[in-house]
Amino acid sequence: MAAVRGPPGGPDIAKPVILVVAAALYDRSGRVLIAQRPAGKPLAGRWEFPGGKVAAGESEEAALARELREELGIEVTVGRPFMRLTHAYAEREVELSLWVIERFTGTPRPLDRQRLKWVAPRRLAQEDLLEADRPFVEALRDLPAPGYNAVHGRTERSS
Repeated sequence: MAAVRGPPGGPDIAKPVILVVAAALYDRSGRVLIAQRPAGKPLAGRWEFPGGKVAAGESEEAALARELREELGIEVTVGRPFMRLTHAYAEREVELSLWVIERFTGTPRPLDRQRLKWVAPRRLAQEDLLEADRPFVEALRDLPAPGYNAVHGRTERSS
C-alpha cells in the first residue's frame, strides 16, 4: 500500500498498489496494437496497451501471456521488459511494466468487448491513451520495432 496524505493533522491513508503488465505488440508494418477500454470498465472509452493485472503468486511473464491469451486470443513468446513506472490515480496506484513482444502466434481478436487498432508509434501521442500509458509513447517512438511478428488480423488501422 502506498501512503496518501490525509487531512491536515490526520493520519495518512493507505492507497492500494496494483501491479499491471502491458504489451507493445507490433505488426509486420511496425505498428503497435492498442485497445479501447469497453463500457462498464473504469476509464471506459480510453485507449491502452493490451495487458492486465498480475495475480498473487504469478510472475509478470505468466501474467502477460495469460492476459494476451484471454483478451486477444494470441500466444506470445514474451519479449523483454522495456520500461517500468508508477502512476497514481485518485483511488489507487498502478505499478506498470511495459514489455516489447517479439513474437506471437494467432490473430489478435477483441475477446473482451474492446476495440482494437494498430497505430504507428509516431502517432500514439494523438490517441486518447490512459494517463498511465502516456510516458511510454515517446520511448516507443524511438525504439526500432521487432521485425519478425505474426500477421495481424482485421482491426482498425492508423498509419
